Amino acid sequence: MSIRSKATAAVASAAAMTLFAGTALAASPGAPGAGDPYYPTYGNGGYDVSHYDIRLNYNPTGDQLSGTTTILAKATEDLTQFNLDFLLKVKSVRVNNRPTSFVSDDGELTLTPPGGVRKGQDLTIVVTYADSPSTVKDRNGFTAWTKTPDGALAIGEPEIASWWFPSNDHPTDKATFDVNVAVPNGVEAISNGTFVGQTRQINGYTRWNWRSTKPQATYLTFLTIGQFEIRQSTAPNGQPVYNAYSERLGENADAAKASIERTPEVIEFLAENVGPYPFEAQGGVATPGLGYALENQTRPNYDTAFFRRGANTYVIAHELGHQWFGDSTSVHHWRDIWLNEGFASYMEFLWSEHIGEGTAQENADFTYDLYPADDPFWQVLPGDPGADKVFDGAVYDRGALAVHALRVAVGDEKFFEILKTWTAEKKYSDATIEEFIALSERVSGQQLDQVFQTWLFTKGKPAQAPGRTADAATRSLSVASAPAKAAEPKSRAKIQLTHELLDAHK
Repeated sequence: MSIRSKATAAVASAAAMTLFAGTALAASPGAPGAGDPYYPTYGNGGYDVSHYDIRLNYNPTGDQLSGTTTILAKATEDLTQFNLDFLLKVKSVRVNNRPTSFVSDDGELTLTPPGGVRKGQDLTIVVTYADSPSTVKDRNGFTAWTKTPDGALAIGEPEIASWWFPSNDHPTDKATFDVNVAVPNGVEAISNGTFVGQTRQINGYTRWNWRSTKPQATYLTFLTIGQFEIRQSTAPNGQPVYNAYSERLGENADAAKASIERTPEVIEFLAENVGPYPFEAQGGVATPGLGYALENQTRPNYDTAFFRRGANTYVIAHELGHQWFGDSTSVHHWRDIWLNEGFASYMEFLWSEHIGEGTAQENADFTYDLYPADDPFWQVLPGDPGADKVFDGAVYDRGALAVHALRVAVGDEKFFEILKTWTAEKKYSDATIEEFIALSERVSGQQLDQVFQTWLFTKGKPAQAPGRTADAATRSLSVASAPAKAAEPKSRAKIQLTHELLDAHK
């Protein structure tokens, strides 16, 4: 998953809190924000989107993007006007086939439909636009669109949509997608879901067509354009597998392939432990210039650096773990990020256990010992890290320790029952940490307040690693000699590399 600038996130949060404190507390019709405490201006009020049809043309030479996005939605309130999140230059807007006046200001596209909109009314919103996305910056001077030597990357978290399609940009409003992008012949345009096919056009361009049939968050919707080696196959469960490898991978190409090509195997393992895979297709994209990895629905994107030390299936396990924890079940508010990162990181522990490179307990012990008690790491609360630390390393590592603490508290049978119940009951929706705690207590029949309070909501290093034996704890706390450190599992170097790169984009 990507990690945007800490400074940018902090400034954005502070500015948004000042400007929109009232709407964050009580959204009015057409509110320019979904009420997220960390990012109050993200998303919008007054309507619910069911589908996006994105039809674009892109010229890599001049970084020129143009086209139309059609949005199908339903009004949830009586509206005189409503907003879309969008940064590019808009040419025209139509709502229910009627030309509609609009104002673009600071990432908010405000629409005023003639005669307004009634609650329950179906909406067809057509936005036509053209711009050079890499030159467009938000109110903090940040751009999420990356121009590359052979194309572009529209990949990011918590925001990317505003640089290439108008949307209700918050994980609580998911929709299905059709993405159709025309690029010069010899260039590929890759997105989520099932590859529907390509169409040669008479102007030297080829249109690439993609379809996502399961509810999908806007930030998980991606567009990767460039020159790629494409590998298509069929997974053991019959699903299409579509992998893409940039022709600029260089000496890391084989290691990337040796990792990403195992996607169906990793999905099969995870499904056995956390429940059926929730989507219609599988795959991955490897490209230089990204700087991190992101769990784009059905098809994560990976920077080539993850494979600089050879094959790395731990980043594959992490991003595929997100397909359940983050994609199918998304955060209700961004403060609930532990539900994404803690569990995706713990999938690495499970994968390590599965391939015999260190048990989850050994990884938990080593992670706990890695950070001394006075390290700032222990001052970050995975259960409410703050907007400026929403992707801090502690959300990953301490977050994984919190998951292991739950496993230790309830035992393996109940632990995996909790995971499978959660992914089934919250499939294609969003959720809060409080809801996860309540479900864990319901399934296990135990009071778990102390477990979650200790590992998610209390600053400072807990007395001992979750699940560590009394003998090991005694040795670790010995005052007669230097504290004994847990042995480093074989998997730790790859897990560490994975987390360092995920953390590097803050």
